[in-house]
Parts: sequence; structure tokens; C-alpha cells
Amino acid sequence: MTSPLADRMRPKTLDDLIGQEHLVGTGAILRQSLERNLLPSLIFWGPPGVGKTTLANILARQLRRPFYTLSAISSGVKEVREVIEKATRYQSELKEVEGSPILFIDEIHRFSKSQQDSLLGAVEKGIVTLIGATTENPSFEVISALLSRCQVYVLKELGKEDLLKILDHAITADEFLKTKKITIQESEAMLLWSGGDARKLLNLLELVVNANMGREVVITNEKVQHIVQQKMAVYDKGGEQHYDIISAFIKSMRGSDPNGAVYWLARMIKGGEDPKFIARRMLILASEDIGNANPNALLMANACFQAVDVIGYPECRIILSQTAVYLATSAKSNGSYMAIEEASALVNDTGDLGVPLHLRNAPTRLMKEIGYGKNYEYAHSFEGNFSEQEYLPESLSGTKLYDPGRNARENETREFLKKLWKDKYSY
Repeated sequence: MTSPLADRMRPKTLDDLIGQEHLVGTGAILRQSLERNLLPSLIFWGPPGVGKTTLANILARQLRRPFYTLSAISSGVKEVREVIEKATRYQSELKEVEGSPILFIDEIHRFSKSQQDSLLGAVEKGIVTLIGATTENPSFEVISALLSRCQVYVLKELGKEDLLKILDHAITADEFLKTKKITIQESEAMLLWSGGDARKLLNLLELVVNANMGREVVITNEKVQHIVQQKMAVYDKGGEQHYDIISAFIKSMRGSDPNGAVYWLARMIKGGEDPKFIARRMLILASEDIGNANPNALLMANACFQAVDVIGYPECRIILSQTAVYLATSAKSNGSYMAIEEASALVNDTGDLGVPLHLRNAPTRLMKEIGYGKNYEYAHSFEGNFSEQEYLPESLSGTKLYDPGRNARENETREFLKKLWKDKYSY
């Protein structure tokens, strides 16, 4: 037993993979790709431990293609070019092989623009089939030229049933674990600490089993909690608390506590967290939790994101701290966030209601003749730049979706809207 349990239990075929049925189930798109021996360049986007690396390995194995792997953390343009040269030689020597070698890049979102640029030619010419893995939204982190040459597939977080299946399979299939009599009396603590990450779950199972010297192992929530607290440094190496800490950071700012905010910020900085990831989360919070209570918060957060992208560590920690403190001490409102949530729910419930005729565009003569744009009142032609006309579908008339927050700035907004719309929207 030399390798970790998570490595020993890594699935070898699509049939062994637990979860991601929307991609690998019967008739699903990746399974069809394998059956046809056709594989475009791909980007797998999903949380940690859901099978991105495993799926890339399976695709390469079942297609019988050479498989090169790089980590964006430790590789640069030099390593990328070396792999491309190997793939070029391979194809020239073995022309009868179907399909190009696969280049898997883990954490591709950490590649700089120049590093991503170095991939373009090889991907475009088919010298390599790129498979990138990322936990970050590729729309933000992958350059558009490379993104346009790849299919993006979203891997979903593993559910409770998936995680329990993974545990059961490990206990019954692993050669070492089969020598033990393992009983899972309670699984909640293991599932909680894994955070939906199959790799963490298996590492935790191995940790608990190894902590018991005898053949019989009874797993309870209390036992798991005790072992995790003792072994936290081992269990959390490599940034395993990534999502818990960013959650604490966001909730500290939302809760107007700058002390908590800068503490969790310092934890992320010390752990080597990507500063753009931190800045992006603050940018979201500035709109979601502050919004129009203080519109400058969004400007501040956006300036922080741009500055961090230019400066980098270590100096950018000061900008991150300044912004975190500003957001934490700002007035709060989730009015805009709740408005779009309410509107989205309404759209789901009511479907595609028609646009009122007076609001429709009338670019052609026929459209004008049948009433498109008729009786539309141009607001600037009226006193106060306002005309009380209907802007919602008739069946939704009077539906209030935006409720201004209870703060100085949005109280002014509330009074402004009340004056305009009187009792129509009950402001």
C-alpha cells in the first residue's frame, strides 16, 4: 500500500465513474465521443474532487492516445512547447494513429495570457487535443481565442448518494480495506468534511481506518470529528479549506465585520490563494450585498480587481485589505439581488409573455401598420421626464420586483419611486 486510497480507487473506465451522468451516462455527449473516436479540445469546469482529472485520463486511455499532463502551478511556456514538440514527433512517426495526443492541463485558470497563447497554434492545427481543468469560470480565466477552440463541459458537485457509493466501493474493492471489517454507522461527519470532494472523502476514510489498529473499524460522527481535529494539518494540506475560508471571508464582509474580513483575507494570502479569485468574490459582493446602498462599492471593487491583476503579490495584499475593509464597513442592501431573483422566478412561472405593442420596436412599415410602437410615450417629452405608462406584460401589471433597501440612499430612491408611481407598486 504505497499510494493514497484516492489514487488507488481512481476509476479506469466511464462505467467505473460515479456521478456526472449528464456527460458520461448512456447516450451522453462524452460517451458518444468515445464511441465515435472523436474528441474535440475540452475544458472541464467544476469544483474540486468531482472527477476532472480522472475523466481526462479515462478519455485518453479508452481512445488509446498518448497522454501528456502539465500543472499550471509548476509549468510554463517552456514545458508547453516541449510537449507540443513531443506530440509533433509522435504524429509524424505514427501517422496511422487516429486522433492527436491529449495534453491535460490542471488548473488552467492559473496560466497567464502568454502561456495560454502558446497553446493556440497546436490546438488550432490539431497537434494536440487540449483538455483543461478549472475550478474557476473559464469565461473569466481562459483567453477568448483559446476558449473559442474548446468545448466547455460543467462537472456537477457530487451528491450524497454519489459520495456514499464511492465510500461503499472503496470499502469493498480496495485490497487493503478489504482486510478490515469496516462498518459506517454514521456518515454525516465524513460527508460534511469532504465538502462534496471525492478525493477528500477517500483520504478521510483512509485517515479514519489507519487510526484504528484493529481489524474492526466502526465509523461514527464523533470518531471522525476527533480524528479530523487531530490531523487537520495533514488533512488540509494543499488548500483543502479553500471554500470554507472564502465563505467566512464573504460572510464577514456581509456582516459588516472588518476584523473578521481581514483575518480570513490573511489566511487566504498566507495559503497562496489566487488574488484575482479573492478580488472577483469582492466584486460580486459589492453588487449582491451592497448594491445601490453605496454604488461606489462596485467601483471600488472593480478598481481592486484591475489593480490586483496588474500588481500581483505581495503588494496587492494592501489593495485587497483596503477594499475588504471598505466593503465590510459600507451600508448594505440586497435589493438589486432580490429583484433579479424575483424576476427570474416570475419568468419561470409565467413563461414567455408577449411584449406590449407600445413597447415593441417597429423597424419595418408592416410592423408599424399592425401597431408595433403605437402609443409609446417618450419619457423625455413629458414633465419630469416621466410618463406613467405600462412597462410590464398586461397580466403582470402592478407586480413589484424591486424593493429598495432600508438605508439612506435607497430611502431616497423609495421616495422618488413613490412620487412617480403613487400607489401602483406600493413603495
